[in-house]
Amino acid sequence: MDFWPEFLASSRGKEFVAGGFGGIAGIVAGYPLDTLRVRQQHSSNTGSAFNILRNVVASDGPLALYRGMAAPLASVTFQNAMVFQIYAILSRAFDSSASSADPPSYRGVALGGVGTGAIQSLMLTPVELMKIRLQLQRKIHDKTQQADSYKGPTSVARHILRTEGLRGIYRGFSITILRDSPSHGVYFWTYEYIREQFHPGCRKSGQESFRTMLVAGGLAGVASWVCCYPLDVVKTRLQAQSQSSSPTYDGIVDCFRKSVQKEGYGVLWRGLGTAVARAFVVNGAIFTAYETALRCLFNNNSGSIHAENAI
Repeated sequence: MDFWPEFLASSRGKEFVAGGFGGIAGIVAGYPLDTLRVRQQHSSNTGSAFNILRNVVASDGPLALYRGMAAPLASVTFQNAMVFQIYAILSRAFDSSASSADPPSYRGVALGGVGTGAIQSLMLTPVELMKIRLQLQRKIHDKTQQADSYKGPTSVARHILRTEGLRGIYRGFSITILRDSPSHGVYFWTYEYIREQFHPGCRKSGQESFRTMLVAGGLAGVASWVCCYPLDVVKTRLQAQSQSSSPTYDGIVDCFRKSVQKEGYGVLWRGLGTAVARAFVVNGAIFTAYETALRCLFNNNSGSIHAENAI
């Protein structure tokens, strides 16, 4: 009974819970744009995000933009909390020479991010698989004329286990690691570097404005997506296919080769504009919620946020 009060009172407990708040804020802020991104990546057409948005709303209603959100939202609190917790530990582990009173070096930040991305892929792969299947359900259902349709994440999971086995739940695991390891290194390094440039000394003092949190977090998200986007397109296409229908791709290299041969190299960047817009909104929200929770919710230097500079 004493575990949670003691855990929440510790610095690790604060990192964990604040990360959870950040994850929820990010999902709610950016999910509609994520749905548009996935549909752009999976489509063989080069329609704009606006055209896809108009077609989705006209055919399925505006709530279709939030289809599949239950899967990431149900797990995002724990997942994002673990990401920030793991990052806090690894960034220190890779920079053991730094004192506890000083922030980890940029090298420690980057290496800690890479390790965090690799570890979190274990949690993220099944969630993103179910999310993608739900987001593309209408299109796949119309194309294959399958009788079954998914009612939610649990329905997707049961169907995958029944038709593809446990291995099917982790379809796309390898490409997820290849995407998330370097992108998380870029992600955390960019955030720490930009916030320090905008507000010198804030990495140690924690005294930055809401504007700094929003912009540094948003730009960190943009940088991480740009560096890994072709891998994300391949991941979406691999996870969208199932064994119950004839698979189009045999693996990462085959998916890359066939996609480029059929649609040109531009396919690897399809939907980038939507992804970048979403990344800025989502990650600005994540870091702002995370930093604010650390300072305000737990009364930890709550006066250090410069509200007068808030957007």
